[in-house]
Amino acid sequence: RTRGTTSWPVAMGKASRADGVNAWKSFQRFDAFPKVNEDFFQRTLSGGVITLLALVVMCLLFLSELRVYMTMTTDYQLSVDTSRGEQMRINLDITFPRMPCSVISLDVMDVSGDQELDVGGHNIFKRRLSSTGTAISAGTKEDVNAHKVDPELVKVSRKKVGGGNATGDGNATGTATETDGDKHLLEKKCGSCYGSEQTPEQCCDTCEEVRESYRLKGWAFSDPESITQCQNEGFSENLKAQKENKEGCSVYGYLDVNKVAGNFHFAPGKSFQHGNMHVHDLMPFHTTKFDMSHSVNKLSFGDDFPGVVNPLDAISRNMPGDAGTYQYFLKVVPTVFEHKSGGRVSGNKVTRTNQFSVTDHFKQVDAGEGTFLPGVFFFYDLSPIKVTMTETGKSFLSFLTSVFAIVGGAFAVSAIVDAAVFHGGKALKKKIDLGKQG
Repeated sequence: RTRGTTSWPVAMGKASRADGVNAWKSFQRFDAFPKVNEDFFQRTLSGGVITLLALVVMCLLFLSELRVYMTMTTDYQLSVDTSRGEQMRINLDITFPRMPCSVISLDVMDVSGDQELDVGGHNIFKRRLSSTGTAISAGTKEDVNAHKVDPELVKVSRKKVGGGNATGDGNATGTATETDGDKHLLEKKCGSCYGSEQTPEQCCDTCEEVRESYRLKGWAFSDPESITQCQNEGFSENLKAQKENKEGCSVYGYLDVNKVAGNFHFAPGKSFQHGNMHVHDLMPFHTTKFDMSHSVNKLSFGDDFPGVVNPLDAISRNMPGDAGTYQYFLKVVPTVFEHKSGGRVSGNKVTRTNQFSVTDHFKQVDAGEGTFLPGVFFFYDLSPIKVTMTETGKSFLSFLTSVFAIVGGAFAVSAIVDAAVFHGGKALKKKIDLGKQG
């Protein structure tokens, strides 16, 4: 009885293992790649050559597909630009190899009536250059208000000194107490603006402040030798020295302007409005020779994006003659660049910027006549059409599908070619043997 009772579990275990083996063997029916005994293989020279060629073709096609997968493509879409009231940034870096920084000025104006003369409020810097193009000084921002005394502060300080101060007990002492700042304001000598001051309290302590006051008044700065501040600073001597040393100037930085048509230009002399005319004062320089040769190192409207081409970058112009006017006419196209897979530039997934095309014109002028102003002018106008550029790329699943197609296709084609060569060779050999027997 004991042996009979223990034989049942053993028999059941063997039966279950047999069922498992049979279940695994049942998957053999789905084998799409039946194996052939190696004894029945026949390897040929033609088969080896075709296999090697197939491997080479597969490698080349795989590398080509990998390059396509790694390469971004850009889709373009045109639409009407409906943006309003925006501003546009102009990035610039322009070198004037034969024009001193003290001579050249930058003005900006647009069709809406906004204008900034002798720009200094933006992030625009000037760097003096030697005759060989090396920097003489670090880039500086021109600020004619740096040394001015605020008229309102002068009024307040005079009131403090002239009137009584209240003490802590509420009684007026009748004596004036001055702070260090008040003493500084009062002790500071107020230079004359020679009739060009806007308020009675305005001071012009430097030659540059006198020039700026003249410009705001709309007066020509014709005789710097008669200005005490300019005599003390050696204004005329500095201009002469810079001219003799053949100094140049590098102007770089950026401008934030209204997104409307306008222009910015580089020209010699301080500019001012005389009635409805935009005038540059060339009288302090006592010459009619203004070499406006220049090199545009960088000029763009907005942020850069992959593949952008700025047509004026790295161009140079050497001016013939004594004076001339360069005019660049720019057509600015609003552009939106959308980065693939959330890629970010300057913290934004979408880069809103601009592209532009350009045509240019040069004309020799006589600065002495006063009809045409020597300088470099950039006239820009905006296109009503906006370009949306979207980065696209091949997905990984698509790349994987292409790889499988390459491998399978290469093996299939090579098998067909091998079979054709093998059977064709056998048939040809058979005919040759029959010919010999006949």
